[in-house]
Amino acid sequence: MAGSAGTPGTPRVLRAMNDRAALDLLLAHGPLSRTRIGKLTGLSKPTASQLLARLEAAGLVLATGTSEGRPGPNAQLYVVNPGAAHAAGLDVTPERILAAVADVTGRTVGEYELPTPGRRPAEPVVRQVTDALDGAVKAAGLARDDIHRLVIGTPGAFDPNTGRLRYASHLPGWHTPSLLDELAAALPMPVEYENDVNLVAIAEQRLGAAQGHEDFVLLWNEGGLGAALVLGGRLHRGWTGGAGEVGFLPVPGAPLVRQVTKANSGGYQELAGSQAIPKLARELGIRPVPGGPYAEAAAALVKEAASHDEGPHRQLLETYATGLATGLASLVSVLDPELVVLSGASLTAGGEPLRALVQAELEELAASRPRLVIGDVHEHPVLRGALESALAATRDEVFDTSR
Repeated sequence: MAGSAGTPGTPRVLRAMNDRAALDLLLAHGPLSRTRIGKLTGLSKPTASQLLARLEAAGLVLATGTSEGRPGPNAQLYVVNPGAAHAAGLDVTPERILAAVADVTGRTVGEYELPTPGRRPAEPVVRQVTDALDGAVKAAGLARDDIHRLVIGTPGAFDPNTGRLRYASHLPGWHTPSLLDELAAALPMPVEYENDVNLVAIAEQRLGAAQGHEDFVLLWNEGGLGAALVLGGRLHRGWTGGAGEVGFLPVPGAPLVRQVTKANSGGYQELAGSQAIPKLARELGIRPVPGGPYAEAAAALVKEAASHDEGPHRQLLETYATGLATGLASLVSVLDPELVVLSGASLTAGGEPLRALVQAELEELAASRPRLVIGDVHEHPVLRGALESALAATRDEVFDTSR
């Protein structure tokens, strides 16, 4: 109806749009003065003053100090109120759950790690999730009810058609048909679930190597080999949430794996996954091969190999690069992305030497030639992506002053 609160162009909607623009500028560039906000938004000084007064009264911005040391009189500076809202993220693996809480500005204010003993009997998943979340909430000095939204990152993906976790048979306890309902009943805030590699792509798009890119592929190699597909600026998840499960991809150079979900592996995983690297090192006579978890051993071997220009270490790096490029050739031939981001310890450990080798091999194997880059988000990228995802939805809710 003309003149209603939700009609585009009405004063309330225009005010809300200006408010959000100012809040986004303060997040990106703050602290800012009234004059600077006016210039960046194109608003007059009186309108900018009214806007800041409105946001301050709503508890969304705080006055903080003045612009000392600049020509002219000191000006009052404003920032987004960090306590206006909080969001949380969880990074789930078979070994542990990492939890973190961030304020609305994106600053992490509480973290907690809950060990989850793989194949041994453990607490029910709902208890694990609430314990991990509560640990981070307590570390932040908050209560569970203070969290506006939670995003949980897991291997595999919850099928939107059935609500059941798929493509992650190695995650014990997470396949109960009623799990999502049980978590919804136990937690007071909205909860979203996302594939872990998709969350790494979100982190890279918001904070890292994929900023400003609308079409890119992120290849992840750590505990498993997977990909995230961002098309037109949006994640492509697929009908069952399985888009990007490239470890199952049949590729030349690896035996054809059948019943891939039962094996939890496929040709690309066998050819270029982290577990293939220690095996390749032994075949090349490299000694000693690091012990411990294969992902850590693989990263150590790749890092060492990247420092050699010849010999078996160089051969390991070149063979690994060819395996990576073999699977990537299929991806880029179908998707033709602008950029490929290499992430996960078994890729980032190789740095520029590995990136250059994969780029050269890919240019021989595929007609599409995207630029390859190493990911920039190194510290708990899945968790950072979960927080960024939760914060985006939280800001949309809390910063909406049209309601």
